Amino acid sequence: MMEIIDISLPLDRRLAVWPGDSEFDYELVWKRSAGAAVNVGAVKMSTHFGTHVDAPFHFDDAGQKIDELALTPFIGKAVVVDVRGQEQISRQTLSRRPFEGATRLLLRTDAWHDPRVFPEQIPVMDLDVPDWLGAQGIVLVGVDLPSIDALDSKDLPNHNALGRNHMAILESLNLAGVEEGGYDLVALPLKLVGGDGAPVRAVLIR
Repeated sequence: MMEIIDISLPLDRRLAVWPGDSEFDYELVWKRSAGAAVNVGAVKMSTHFGTHVDAPFHFDDAGQKIDELALTPFIGKAVVVDVRGQEQISRQTLSRRPFEGATRLLLRTDAWHDPRVFPEQIPVMDLDVPDWLGAQGIVLVGVDLPSIDALDSKDLPNHNALGRNHMAILESLNLAGVEEGGYDLVALPLKLVGGDGAPVRAVLIR
């Protein structure tokens, strides 16, 4: 029997927003209870709120925008690797986990303990990891964290290194309780024209 595991964070006002970024808001602007024929809602949110994809344009003015990205990296064989307890995610740690032919890597850190509270510090990959992953044929890296880089980073070395290796970036996943191993991933970003990023509804299929 096919199992579908939702690895997206729920979008509501309780989910922490990146400090200084646009607050999330959803409201019904048409209401049947007020006499409208239908209920219609409106959403205001950052393109990086909740589970989302970073387009290269997010960190590189010359980079592709979200509607220009190929969709291939966002659908296919993925492996969830358990790196809980690691302050730095190293090549040595990752090389001990078989990727089982998957070309999409999802890192379960469990370091964002409460998505209602923005974390003060998160684990990140060592600087040599993105190039090594590129050599392994990885096309997407996902994390259960609000960023692939340190929260106070200004030069975003992992973003840029992943971009240089043509790897997609998927952030703010909900991997709590997801077992290490192989899955099929579907995580398509919204086709936001000119977007620096876009929310996704990410699922694993087993």
